[in-house]
Amino acid sequence: MRLYSMPSSGNSYKVRLLLALTGRDCELVDVEDASDALIAAKADGALPFGKAPVLHLDDGRMLPESNAILTWLGDGTAFVPDDAFARTQMLSWMFWEQNQHEGVIAVRAALRSYPSRAHLATPERMADLLKRGHALLAVMEERLAARDWLVGDGASLADICLYAYTHTAGSRGGFDMAGFPAVCAWIERVAALPGYVGLDG
Repeated sequence: MRLYSMPSSGNSYKVRLLLALTGRDCELVDVEDASDALIAAKADGALPFGKAPVLHLDDGRMLPESNAILTWLGDGTAFVPDDAFARTQMLSWMFWEQNQHEGVIAVRAALRSYPSRAHLATPERMADLLKRGHALLAVMEERLAARDWLVGDGASLADICLYAYTHTAGSRGGFDMAGFPAVCAWIERVAALPGYVGLDG
């Protein structure tokens, strides 16, 4: 397999993390934001939706979208619950990550991290993202206050999915993580999983 991955992106990182946790081999092709490699990958048709990550399977099929890739890679592993309702709960958190969490937590981090987007980081927008992000982290805090994992008794794709941008919410996004002790403890549990690799590899 070959993964077209943006090294600094949480969406790409979550796929690299699951690959590491499951011990699967995969060739990595770095297509960082604004790089020549990204331009070339788009021109070659390697990125069907025009962005990373995209997993190229051995038979030539291409699978875009990070959470779809997680679902494909996670099939048959311990990261997908056997119980049908628990699986659906897992998917609910994954949908929430892309529909709510990523568009706030990741966006604020991107506005702070990428010089090309700095002009979009108006004080009003950054304050709004900060307020909304803390509310989203509070949803996770409530869920994790009395449990180790988002779904079931062990780490699932939901945890891997939400870990990607949450674990850098403080350092990259400027969110006050001290107010979310259960989330911080959960971050440590994910980082302790066998096979774990960090954002920088």
